[in-house]
Amino acid sequence: MSETVRMVCPVGRKHVELWSGCLLVAAAAAIAIAAGGHWAAVAPAVVLAAVGVALAVHGRLIKAPVLEVADGEFHYTRGRYTVSVPFHSIGSYHVLPGRIRSLALYDTAGRPKRFPSLQKRRTARTHLPLTGITRPARVEAFMAAAGIPPRERALPS
Repeated sequence: MSETVRMVCPVGRKHVELWSGCLLVAAAAAIAIAAGGHWAAVAPAVVLAAVGVALAVHGRLIKAPVLEVADGEFHYTRGRYTVSVPFHSIGSYHVLPGRIRSLALYDTAGRPKRFPSLQKRRTARTHLPLTGITRPARVEAFMAAAGIPPRERALPS
């Protein structure tokens, strides 16, 4: 595979926090202007603006998981955590259902691949976490474009 195939998982919480923070800052400005500078309204407006800025900054810092196949390797990146797997060693994949979807990769013999833990709570994990609003169909389309078959079609029956 010579071209790069890339998918950024959507992070709903990031967008909600960014927009909520901006709306709180706008509401604080409206309250301060409507109060005409009276301290009883300006003080809560300042607190509201501070909470809005903190919420927007926190939303900006949330990292989205990125799946990428380039230069003969499969890359998973989420913040500072990066996993690189040689493309030829991946036999199939499976999208695990649940509140937070995950991607499981299997080698050519059908055994699950093991990855270092994200939080260093355990020694290894067999799946890579995506986000809750990542549609399985989108992950399947990405994997099909990368040339990795789903698990149910890859294993002989």
